[in-house]
This record gives sequence, structure tokens and C-alpha cells, in this order.
Amino acid sequence: MNKLLLGFLLSACCSVVFAQTAEELVSDGKNTENVTTFGMGYDLKMYSPLKQINKSNIRRLVPIWSFSLANDMGELSQPTIYNGVMYVVNGNWTFAIDVATGRQIWRTPVSYDRAALRVTTSGAYIRGAATIYNGKLFRPSIDAHVIALDMKTGKEIWKQKFGEWKESYAGIVAPAIANGVLISGMAGGDRTVRGFIEGYDPDTGKRLWRRWTVPAPGEPGSETWPHSEMPDAWKYGGAATWQPGSYDPQLDLFYIGTGNAEPYNPKYRAGMDSLYAASVLAIRPKTGELVWHYQFVPNDSFDFDGTAESILADIQVEGKPRKVLFNVNKNGFVYVIDRTNGQLIAAHPFVSQNWAKYIDLKTGRPVLTDLLDRAMKGETVELAPRLGTNATLSAYNPRTGLLFLNSWELIRVMKFVDVKLDVGGSYIGVDSSSKAVDPAGYHVAINPLTGKTAWKIPLHDFAVSAGTLATDGGLLFTGKLTGEFIALDQDSGKQLWHFKTGSSVNAPPITYTHKGVQYVTVLSGRGGSNPSRSAGAIIPTGGSVWTFALMPE
Repeated sequence: MNKLLLGFLLSACCSVVFAQTAEELVSDGKNTENVTTFGMGYDLKMYSPLKQINKSNIRRLVPIWSFSLANDMGELSQPTIYNGVMYVVNGNWTFAIDVATGRQIWRTPVSYDRAALRVTTSGAYIRGAATIYNGKLFRPSIDAHVIALDMKTGKEIWKQKFGEWKESYAGIVAPAIANGVLISGMAGGDRTVRGFIEGYDPDTGKRLWRRWTVPAPGEPGSETWPHSEMPDAWKYGGAATWQPGSYDPQLDLFYIGTGNAEPYNPKYRAGMDSLYAASVLAIRPKTGELVWHYQFVPNDSFDFDGTAESILADIQVEGKPRKVLFNVNKNGFVYVIDRTNGQLIAAHPFVSQNWAKYIDLKTGRPVLTDLLDRAMKGETVELAPRLGTNATLSAYNPRTGLLFLNSWELIRVMKFVDVKLDVGGSYIGVDSSSKAVDPAGYHVAINPLTGKTAWKIPLHDFAVSAGTLATDGGLLFTGKLTGEFIALDQDSGKQLWHFKTGSSVNAPPITYTHKGVQYVTVLSGRGGSNPSRSAGAIIPTGGSVWTFALMPE
């Protein structure tokens, strides 16, 4: 083996400091040795200015170590890097790993009630990353707890229960630190939950506030629920917060999306708008105050959700600077929204869709086709898309203004049916199946403001459930359900490199430096309902971390 490569493989990690600060979260990306927040920054751009690894040398990218995660329930999270240590979370373990050698520093099993797995659709897994702050690592457990561990030892410091798993509450979304508050969402969509987001004291685990995403009678937004004829509808109304949020430190606003209303069948909600389901919420981290909201799909009856991440960017709109967020929505539209006030600026389809004619920029509401009316009359309909994306991080390159995403072209064949309320059970009111099409999906580069597509690469076997990462080396990293970790040319979408891992790649990759050398890391391990339905028959489970660097010439 080349001596230079051997040297950095065997080098000891630098002196470890565990008192990680709020300033290091805000400035994530400025010190390329650390990746302290999910999405490569509070703005979730999934973008890095690193370019040691680029289009001219990508062929020399090789794995330098891999590490087993001792898990068969899926790897959907992003590693966190701090002072030479990589922190990895999944549904069953928390790991600290030496970045340079791939050797375990410590591992801590997750203690949870195994019966809670009965109310989740895909086992125990984590969306997000290991959240670190002031010497502590924060993570959820599937049985509805938030846990704090010591970053140095992995020992538990505190554990806080946020819901009853028997009522369908689950912990799959990693918390976030914003303005010194630990903010945590919850899962439980398609069942009988009432959604919320809440803030904790990161030192003690004390709950500071809870913001319900379905308002009680008399609260703002409650007029969008049928309280007189259906007085209990709001109690089981959905709007789960099961994907990570983003944060603007200057505006001091935390942005979080909410899931669909429950049940899908709108007759159980009197066909009303059902706030704050299928929305993005802007929240004050210290108090939980709702500053503004935007509802993507009023009366969401198609399971579209609004949980996709909000990517924060500063752009020019009609010659004027605007602070915006981009939302690549499951409903098939990419939205541009003013993140200071929730005003809709633009909305463009990025997949084939048949439920809306367009999004009205004045009202912010979709102008519907006849599909929903036909379904409400009892007809079996074919809905496109079933999901435009599959809970994956898109990447935004501020230098080019392009958004890179992985789309799905799956169709839902559906019919509304009667449903009985059974607390803790399924609560959707629809019979449905999926209808595959070819191509199954695309790699897409799109200008979110104009809707113009720069390129679109078809995927014929399976759509992609992995996140994307754009770098200034002209590369776009992502992965496939068949196990390949790949690099595309940002200019054309052409695949330039691939490496076959042992299982599906359905997690967001990261890039960083260690002692001046650029690394790329991704988790492999099939998990989640859609990847398992799509590729489960041919792709085995089994979690692992893969870290890559350039083989010296």
C-alpha cells in the first residue's frame, strides 16, 4: 500500500475536545474538519466548497475503511464529525468512531420497549444525525423518548419521555439545537396521533414548551377543523413532525414541516383545510411561538405531507435580494417561499402529476383537477405522484443556483373507504396500492425559481432514496437502492464513479477534511418502508459506514 495512504489510515485522531459550542453549530462548514449539524449546515443546503476531490480525479476515490453498525433495521442518518471523532446513530446503537482509522471509540445500545416496533411500519431507524452540543449527544428512541449521552464516554445523562408508543407516538427524527434549545419532533403518521414539536433544556432534559400542530378548539387554526359535527377529529388529526428542520440564526426562526391530516379520507374531517397539517411552520426556538405558516395542501387527502426539509438560501428575485426557503415537496412541486413571512414566491412541478393544475401564487393554494372530487364520489383513481421524493435531502449549490434532487414517478391506485377510530392503530381510510412506471424516477437538476430543468437522468430499475451532496469539485454524490454509492457530474448528470456497498444506500452523504485530507462518508443499509417495498426482495439488510479518500498518484 502507498506509504502516504497508509500514513493517514493509521494516524491517531487529534486531541479530542468535547465542549462543542453553539457558535460551532452556527458556523458549520467554515471549519471543514467538523460536520456539526445535519444537512452540512443549519440551512440544509447539502453543499460543500471542498474540491480536492473533483471531476478530474474522482476515478482515484477509494474506500479507506468501513465499519459495521450491527444493525438490520436500516441506516437513514448522516454521520456527525467533531475533532476527529465520527458519531453515528441508528435505531439500536450510538457509536463514536475514530475518523482516521475507523476504529470504535465507544458504542452504546439503545434501550427501548421492543413492543414499540409493532406500531412502526419499518422497525427502528433514525432520520437526521447525531445531535451534539456542549459535550452531549442527543438522539431519539423508537419508544418515544429523547436521550442525552456523554460525548466522551457514551454514558446516558438523561432520558425524557415525550409520548406513549401505545398511542402510536414514535421517535425516529433526530432533534436539533437552535438558540440553545433542544428541539424535537415526533413520528406517528398514518395512525391516531396529534402532532407536535417541543423544546427541551439540553442540560437537564426539562421540557420548556410544546407546540401542537393540530390546534385545540378556540386556538388559532381550529376553525379549519369540524368541531361541532365531529368534535374529536382534531384529537387524532395527524400532522406529525417526522423529518428534521432547519434554522436561521439571524431571523431566529426554526422551520419544520408537518405530515398529512388523518385520516386521508376527507369525510372524517368534513373536507376542511385541517391546519396545520401538510404545512411548514416558522417557530421561535426559545418559546415555541408560531410566527408564520404556509400550508402546501389544504385538506391533504392524498398523504402528500409537508415534512420535506426547508433549504435556506439568499437569492435575487426580480432584481431584489430575498431570504427564501426551498421545499421539494412529496406532492411533486418545488416551492420557493419567503422565509421571513411565509409568502409564496414560486411553485413548479418536478415530476409527472395529475392532482393540481397549478399552484396559485396569489392565494398560495393549489388549483385542483377533478381527481379529488372523483375519489370522494367513490371512484378508484390513479394519483400521480404517489410520492415525488422519498424523505431524502436535496442539494443546493449557491454558486450555480441549481437544486439537485432524486425524484420518484410512482403512482398510487386509491379508493376512499370507511375507517373506524382505534387509538394506536392505523387511521387512513383508504385502500391503495402502488403502480410502478418506467422510468421509476430521475436524478434532476432544476432552477427552483424558474422551474427550468438543467438536466434529468432517468432511473430504470429503482428510484433513489438517498440524499444528495454537491461540492465545488463539480461533483454530486448520492446512492442507489441496489447498493452503489455514486458521483455525478453537476454540469450534465453523467455518472463518473461508483462503488458497490453491501446494502442499499438511502442516507445523505457528507464530506469533510481530516488533517487537510478530504474525505467522503456515507451509511449503507436498507431501511424504511419504500426502500424495503421496492428493493427488499433482492437487496439484503445490514448497516455499515463507508469512508473514502483519494488514492495518491
